[in-house]
Amino acid sequence: MQTSTAWYRIARVFLPFAAGYYLSYLFRMINALIAGHLSSDTGLGTADLGLLTSVYFLIFAAAQIPVGILLDRFGPRRVQSVLLLLAAAGAALFAISTGFLSLLFARAMIGLGVAAALTAGLKSIILWFPKERVALLNGYMVMLGSLGAVTATAPVEHLLAWMGWRQLFEILAAAAGATAILIYVVVPERGIVPSTARPTLGSVFGDRRFWRMAPLSATCVGSAWSLQGLWASPWLTDVEGLDRASLVRQLFLMSIVLSGGAWLFGTTVHSIKRRGIGAETVLAIVAVLFIAAELTLVLRAPLPAFLPWSVIAIVGTATVVSFAVIADYFPPELAGRANGALNVLHFGWAFLAQYATGLILEQWSANDGHRPVQAYQVAFGLSVALQIAALVWFVLPWGRYLASWMRPIRFFVPASVSNIVESVSSYENSLILIPADDDAEW
Repeated sequence: MQTSTAWYRIARVFLPFAAGYYLSYLFRMINALIAGHLSSDTGLGTADLGLLTSVYFLIFAAAQIPVGILLDRFGPRRVQSVLLLLAAAGAALFAISTGFLSLLFARAMIGLGVAAALTAGLKSIILWFPKERVALLNGYMVMLGSLGAVTATAPVEHLLAWMGWRQLFEILAAAAGATAILIYVVVPERGIVPSTARPTLGSVFGDRRFWRMAPLSATCVGSAWSLQGLWASPWLTDVEGLDRASLVRQLFLMSIVLSGGAWLFGTTVHSIKRRGIGAETVLAIVAVLFIAAELTLVLRAPLPAFLPWSVIAIVGTATVVSFAVIADYFPPELAGRANGALNVLHFGWAFLAQYATGLILEQWSANDGHRPVQAYQVAFGLSVALQIAALVWFVLPWGRYLASWMRPIRFFVPASVSNIVESVSSYENSLILIPADDDAEW
């Protein structure tokens, strides 16, 4: 790609979509900081607050498949600009809402309005940039977008010192509307090269590789979003005993790490793929580190809280890795559907984890407004158990290769060990593959 052409595409394609994803991240994370203001102004309880925040993820997840189809059919420019106008309307409604139901409806509108923020950006990268640059640019996209998480900490705290949260959402409504207009006016149209085979959603859901990696990606990334988007703040207050200033500083540092994690994942995947190593390996390593970080919190290991929470923050940008895996699985004409299908699981799990955590915490009585550490240990521990199960499911097929490697040295190992490995491989081979309906219309 020539330098002038590259900068043209970055300025007119990459940056406008990055701005939209920045707003999406800001909307996603901001409730963690204004949770106290919402509770005091509207009288929301813990479960209500969890539902209000997590409905964003529920609507976001429900919209992913239709959004993916629309992106493949009409292109990211038109889809993103229209949906961001809906997000602007939702933010404006949130700013004037006084009751739980109106706040819930407004939050749902915001979730639907930014539902295409990431997938539209990823689709635009696939359409406008060389394939060998996709993983790297995905990392930069998520890095710039995650600056919204940075904004939703100390900068927003300073704004709240001289304006209310309602005025803040009025500003966000105006920003979303302006970004919608920017994308529609600045981003050029790009035709999609037709494929000989009709792209269908069944091609995605009928792929065994998708169902092997998707549960692991969803339980890790979705849980990371749930924790940093809401429950990090109560944990740091109730368990670690941080005051307001220390809490904001901790959330700010986590958001900086989050942004750096996106860059790290993008460059790592770009580098290892050039060496012939698959992105699946990185995904497995990320999952192990994430589970270890959560266990550090649950078991109250004597480590600074910043360390495990930084790992959790970084995993929130592991979508860079997951979408790199998806890009290896499916052709460009299926990119919108495939990314949307994976995002359904990401955001669906984030909704379940965020809401379920609030329900579990409410089973313990609050002492002076604080929940006991046992409540958080149960809630977080249940999530970790499910992530471990997803990790085991993900690595099962590797047992086949391990069995093949061990056959030449079978004489030197106990028969029981060899039998165990071969039985794991046989189990993986017995998995039923759901056939894709090539004639289905979506």
